[in-house]
Amino acid sequence: MDKDNLTVVLHSKGDLRLEQRPVPEPAPNEVLLQMHSVGICGSDVHYWQNGRIGDFVLKQPMVLGHEASGRVVKVGSAVTHLRAGDRVAVEPGVPREVDEFFKSGHYNLSPSIFFCATPPDDGNLCRYYKHNANFCYKLPDNVTYEEGALIEPLSVGIHACKRAGVTLGSSVFVCGAGPIGLVSLLAAKAMGASQVIISDLSSDRLAKAKEMGADFLLHVKKEDEPKEMAKKVEGMLGCMPQISIECTGVQSSIQTAIYAARSGGVVVLVGLGAEMTTVPLLNAAVREVDIRGVFRYCNTWPVAISMLASKKVNVKPLVTHRFSLEQAVEAFETTRQGLGVKVMLKCDKNDQNP
Repeated sequence: MDKDNLTVVLHSKGDLRLEQRPVPEPAPNEVLLQMHSVGICGSDVHYWQNGRIGDFVLKQPMVLGHEASGRVVKVGSAVTHLRAGDRVAVEPGVPREVDEFFKSGHYNLSPSIFFCATPPDDGNLCRYYKHNANFCYKLPDNVTYEEGALIEPLSVGIHACKRAGVTLGSSVFVCGAGPIGLVSLLAAKAMGASQVIISDLSSDRLAKAKEMGADFLLHVKKEDEPKEMAKKVEGMLGCMPQISIECTGVQSSIQTAIYAARSGGVVVLVGLGAEMTTVPLLNAAVREVDIRGVFRYCNTWPVAISMLASKKVNVKPLVTHRFSLEQAVEAFETTRQGLGVKVMLKCDKNDQNP
């Protein structure tokens, strides 16, 4: 058995290190994975730069990474559905108890859930990682490891579109063309949206959105007025969108999302910003615009795998940079600077392919 378990560990705010850790032993219901591809998420960078996200505060060293795929190298004694050699995508959130949220199918809301790279739980940016086998999903032969890792961000888009009620013929306004805005665009299109308009400050990101199927692009500037932007959205679509999916967390963008949504429509808040945000609540209330929250996802991996295997969704253009695990600090710096879209770390020394 390989002893090299190079691991990316955040010790404290700004202190990111590569270190060797012991190869873990899987419990009866777990599998040991040789990690292959792990994407860097904005949250990983946020913990590195700030040491916290909201109430989740880094108090001890934590392994980063939660957008992951790998190969089963060892199975726990109670695991029957997986075997060594299976290629799997990892769902990072594993409920710890059978509470009311678990029973009702909303296990993402369980307060005691384990979640990779959310303090105090370790993530999977390493060579070897053990995980609950029920939250490892076998990848079909025509789905690559990188696509498997991208199921995690794609799941946010799928869950957001489900919460929004995207269906055949929906018109959708996506605010923000970063990774989550782009997967929301992909999910909306795959779920039947007929017209999707997407906004961003960056013309490069809007070009990527165009490549990925956006029907209309709205280039915004920091000083733009939300009501004016909402009018532009209506002008470009020819109508007000039934659904706004807000992926930035920026106050002015949330305001635009509400003003833009059609009366009786839905605004879904995906992006996380300031704890207190000023929004035109009365405007939403008198127009019966529903404002819905999103927290991660649940029950999305099987759906996402089907979407990728059938080629209904193409996430491959999201990956713009690749680094070996040894280059993790450089990879994190690339993400911090906002270069490209998705940065992928390759954890298997002998297989750096997508």
